[in-house]
Amino acid sequence: MRRRDFILASGATVAWPLVARAAAAVPVIGYLSARSPDESKHLVAAFRAGLQTVGYVEGQNVELRYRWAEGQYDRLPALAAGLVQEKVAVLVATGGEPSALAAKAATSTIPIVFTVGGDPVKVGLVASLNRPGGNATGVSLLTTAPEAKRLGLLHQVVPNAAVIGALINPNYLGAEEQSQEVREAARALDLHIEIARAGSEQDLEPALAALVQRHVTALLVTADPFFDTRRKQIVALVAQLNLPTMYQFRDYPVVGGLMSYGISIVDGYHQVGVYAGQVLKGAKPADLPVYQSIKFEFVINLKTAKALGIDIPPTLLALADEVIE
Repeated sequence: MRRRDFILASGATVAWPLVARAAAAVPVIGYLSARSPDESKHLVAAFRAGLQTVGYVEGQNVELRYRWAEGQYDRLPALAAGLVQEKVAVLVATGGEPSALAAKAATSTIPIVFTVGGDPVKVGLVASLNRPGGNATGVSLLTTAPEAKRLGLLHQVVPNAAVIGALINPNYLGAEEQSQEVREAARALDLHIEIARAGSEQDLEPALAALVQRHVTALLVTADPFFDTRRKQIVALVAQLNLPTMYQFRDYPVVGGLMSYGISIVDGYHQVGVYAGQVLKGAKPADLPVYQSIKFEFVINLKTAKALGIDIPPTLLALADEVIE
């Protein structure tokens, strides 16, 4: 071999490991969710947008590995453990407390950025909201807190509904607390509340049918990630039963639900992306305060109201942040 050819060949041999090392240097974020990929596209887009504000673009300088439990909470521990074994740089746990707790149980060293519906201090994810401590921080979406407010708004829309139903997922961590809050709110409004529980797709139709048999004429679907993954099915079922229904997120009225009251979930997921990017840049979760979303949305689908034969009071229309026609 000529000396020039040897030098070129040697240079090529050295270059390949350098390319491999450069590729390996791209940080990897593990994205764990209790939800489903198809119905979460807008949330993933918000998360990516948050990442981008900190300078990270998927496919360019960061890799995302997605794991979806699709509403089956018992799958989360194994999915979280798998991402930990892959040594991701950050573990993003979305879709509520089940994902966050599975991530927390899987690692005490990899940084975690979570979304939860309630109080992360109460469930043991962080030491405090301002100084989380440990390896986790994130966003509290305050999804469970407004159940009483939702019931009150529903009562204003259907004031003659003496019996209102509440759909609760018994597998959700805050289910008993939700049940108690809804009962107390119903007593304050002098309403009779009937609670049905559904923890799987097969439970939904029988649970709703049982409420109708108990003379329920309006429905509150409580905050729960599993219900979010089945929102089209739930909206279709309550339409067949002619039940005016209140939900937690705008996503429900968009697909035909009557109305919703809750935080802007898109805003929350955007902040998760921001935090994940900041952690990649060296910030410690222990020093990032838990973000509490304060952007609430009251959304009414006027087309659905007309189909149900309901006249929305003008005062409520004036309060609505969005009216879908």
